[in-house]
Amino acid sequence: MTLVLKGARCVDPQVNLDSVCDILVEGTQIIAIDNSIDAPQNASVLDCSGKVILPGLMDIHVHFRDPGQEYKETIEGGCASSAHGGYTDVATMPNTSPVCDTGALVTYQIEKSRACGTARIHPIGAISHGQQQESLAEIGDMYAAGARAFSDDGRGVQTAGLMRIAMDYISQFDAVAISHCQDEFLVGSGVVNEGVVSTRLGLAGWPAQGEEIQIARDIMLSELTGCPLHIAHVSTIKGVEMVKQAKQSGLQVTCEVTPHHLFLCEDDITEDFDTNYKMNPPLRTKEDMLALQEALIDGTIDCVVSDHAPHAAHEKDYEFERAPFGIVGIETELPLILTNLVQNGKLSWSRVVQTMCINPRKILRCNPVVLKPGSEATLVVIDPQKKFTVTKDWLVSKSKNTPFLGFELTGCATDALLCGSWTLRSGSVAIQS
Repeated sequence: MTLVLKGARCVDPQVNLDSVCDILVEGTQIIAIDNSIDAPQNASVLDCSGKVILPGLMDIHVHFRDPGQEYKETIEGGCASSAHGGYTDVATMPNTSPVCDTGALVTYQIEKSRACGTARIHPIGAISHGQQQESLAEIGDMYAAGARAFSDDGRGVQTAGLMRIAMDYISQFDAVAISHCQDEFLVGSGVVNEGVVSTRLGLAGWPAQGEEIQIARDIMLSELTGCPLHIAHVSTIKGVEMVKQAKQSGLQVTCEVTPHHLFLCEDDITEDFDTNYKMNPPLRTKEDMLALQEALIDGTIDCVVSDHAPHAAHEKDYEFERAPFGIVGIETELPLILTNLVQNGKLSWSRVVQTMCINPRKILRCNPVVLKPGSEATLVVIDPQKKFTVTKDWLVSKSKNTPFLGFELTGCATDALLCGSWTLRSGSVAIQS
C-alpha cells in the first residue's frame, strides 16, 4: 500500500518533530516526511487537516483473559479494543488460566496477536509458578520466547525472600521486574481506600500503607540486586515520592499511573455502590489524585496505562464486597488524557508522546517507534476536537465494566497503522484479511 497522510500536526520529540507536514508510507515503512508531498500515482491520500499524528501508542498493563477466561475477553477482542483506543502495542499481564509462566504460553499470545493483526502483544511472564509464590517460574524460558518483563500482577509478591531471588534472576537478562504492590496481610478484606469514605459507606478499608510498604521494600531490593524495577499502577502521594527519591539516587526505578487514579477519587464512590468504581488499588483521596496528575506532568511518573481488566456483567452485578476488582480502560485511556490534561494545556503533546509512546517501549525493552523516514509505519491519527459520549455501544471490548459510561469526552484516535497496515480506519477497527 502506498499512502500519503496530509496536513497533520506531527509530533515526535525523539526527532525534534512538531510541525504540520505530510507523511508518505510505502508498504511497511515511512518513506518521507515533509512540508508538502505530492502523492505518487495510485497512492491513497488521507486528509488529516486539524488532526495530530503520533508514533503508535503502547499500553504496558492490560489483561486480555486469554487463555482460560474468554467469556470476559479474548486476544482478538482485546487487540480490537486496543486498536479502537489508538494503541498499536500492548503488554498483557500473566494472570490468565493457566498462568503465563512458560515460554509456550508467551509464544501462544504472540502468535495469536499476529494472526489477528490489529495490535502487537508483548506478553509479561509470571514471577512465580502459577502465581502461587512458592517457586520461581520459568523466567529464562519465557525470556527466550520474547518476554521482557515479569510480574505476579493481580497479587503482590508477599515474601521479600522470593522477590529478592526473582530480581537476582531477572537482573541477569535485559528485562524488568514489575511490582504489583499489595501487602495482603495488611490490606486484608479491604475493598475501598481506608478513611472517611470507607467509614461512611460501611465498607472494609484498604490502607494506603498496604501499597506503600511494598513499594519501599521493592525499591530497596532493586538497590540490593541491581534489577530494574517498575512500579505498577501507583496510587498514592507517598508512593510517588518514594519513586522520585529512588530515581534521584540513581536507581533503575520507573512507575505508571492509570486514568482512573488520575481523574477519579474515593469521593466518587456513592451509596449507589456502583462496582465499576471498585478497582485494585482502590481510588484514593482527592489529594492523591491531584498529586498523581502533577507527577505525570513533571515526569516523575513515566507512563500512563489502562490496567484494562474486563469482567462479565453478571460478575460486576454482585454486591460491592463480592464483585471482582477492575475496569476496562484501553478505549477511554487516550480520550481521558486529552480531555482532562491536554485540552487545558496542562500536558503538552510532546509529553503525551513521552508517556504513551516512548517510555512504555523503553521500560519493556521494545524497539522504538519513530516518525522518521526509514522507520516502520506504525502511527496513530488523533482528532483532538472529536466530541463523543462513552456508551456500551461505543466500546468494542467484550466487557463493558467502566465508571466512565455516560462521560462526554473530547479527542480520540480516528486512524492507526501498524507496520503499514490499517488497524483503525475512520474510527472503526479495520478487519484484517
